[in-house]
Amino acid sequence: MSENDAGVQAEQSPKHMARVIGITVAAAVGGLLFGFDTAVINGAVDSIQADFGLSASVLGFTVAITLLGCAAGAWFAGGLADRWGRKKVMVAAAILFAVNSVGSAYAFSEWDLMAWRLVGGLAIGIASVIVPGYIAEIAPSKWRGGLASVQQLAITVGIFAALLSDASLASAAGGAGEEFWWGLSAWRWMLLVGVVPAVVYGVLALIIPESPQFLIRAGRDDEAARVLSRVAGVRDTTGKITSIRESFQREDRASYRDLRGPAFGLQPILWVGMTIAALQQLVGINAIFYYSTTLWKSVGFSESDSFTTSVITSVINVAMTFVAIFFVDRVGRRKLLLIGSIGMAIGLLAATLAFFQAEGSGEDIVLPGAWGPIALVGANLFVIFFAATWGPVMWVTLGEMFPNRIRSIALGVATMVNWVFNFIVTLTFPWVSENLGLWTMYAAFTVFAVLSFVFVRTRLPEFAGKDLEDNAELASTS
Repeated sequence: MSENDAGVQAEQSPKHMARVIGITVAAAVGGLLFGFDTAVINGAVDSIQADFGLSASVLGFTVAITLLGCAAGAWFAGGLADRWGRKKVMVAAAILFAVNSVGSAYAFSEWDLMAWRLVGGLAIGIASVIVPGYIAEIAPSKWRGGLASVQQLAITVGIFAALLSDASLASAAGGAGEEFWWGLSAWRWMLLVGVVPAVVYGVLALIIPESPQFLIRAGRDDEAARVLSRVAGVRDTTGKITSIRESFQREDRASYRDLRGPAFGLQPILWVGMTIAALQQLVGINAIFYYSTTLWKSVGFSESDSFTTSVITSVINVAMTFVAIFFVDRVGRRKLLLIGSIGMAIGLLAATLAFFQAEGSGEDIVLPGAWGPIALVGANLFVIFFAATWGPVMWVTLGEMFPNRIRSIALGVATMVNWVFNFIVTLTFPWVSENLGLWTMYAAFTVFAVLSFVFVRTRLPEFAGKDLEDNAELASTS
């Protein structure tokens, strides 16, 4: 059933479009913090290792421990959102973001730093669930894909801001490990500046309206009607509210028991969501963004050039996200993901072949002849296709694919899987690269890019243009 058929047509006027875009951008600041906090460690990695005297394995765990917090935050976020509402959970995430930034900047040991990064991970995990779910619930179905892609745009802007901030601070101080303002090293300032966007996010979260789905479940139909009318432009709010309420199936809040089903103990659509979430990480995107500066230094770039190259990569990431925003509702989710899988596989294969030619070991490897530029082109080709497809479209799909009743908790579980695999890739990348060679990791990423094509082609339904209330029928056939 579409909005037009149901008699709950949205006006879709410029006024409503402007309003829903503004609310989407405000909510997506959580995505900006998500990107900023996950990438800001990039420029600080080498200095943290030097200051605390860390081995490669301990350094990898220090970077990756945030992702365990992300997994925990994602797991609990859905239940908290159903209990407290989306807005209150966003404010809680903003507070955790700010606390993490201050604590990490003043860390006195690796264990202290790990603890604060775990707190930051809780905030990131919460934001990664709340933002796509909230945008999917607030946006008209006609614009939902493009609006939901704004979250990934915000993530890429956050990554860019983090890498640009890192490069600027390192340059101003004469190196990431050099002392800067107030006697703090530049790398500590890299972590401290995250307080600013955290405060902005908290303020914006207090201003935006609550999700109509939450308001209806809470029995606040008058408030839900105002949101549906003012934001989504729905004319027949009574009919829309009835449709949403019927999609809940029961009035009580969903529990994790509702995720049980006939496919190895879970609902089939949950397996689809978890697999898509895992594959997005297994293609290796965060190995580039967490370790890009160190990676390019290892193949012959200076520290300054490595920072610059990382920033350029992040700019590509931002720019290509606009491709998804423009095409995701026109082309559809499945086609974009399939195109992305092919492009990622080609770029990763080129990088694999280049790193296979590497001479030396550890930090002293060199790519001879044209293999250095080939590695750079291959890695950035991968980023281009990821940013235009799998980066944003995975979050769009997760935000809309689950039936209304279980959306929050199912999205939380799928997002937790995304963070768990992010943790696995991030933790193993330094060790495998040092002991088995960079080409080994990139070869694995290439294999998973191919598998992502096969999975989308065979298992993922198309959700473009469907009301959230209609997805229960699609989900049952997955």
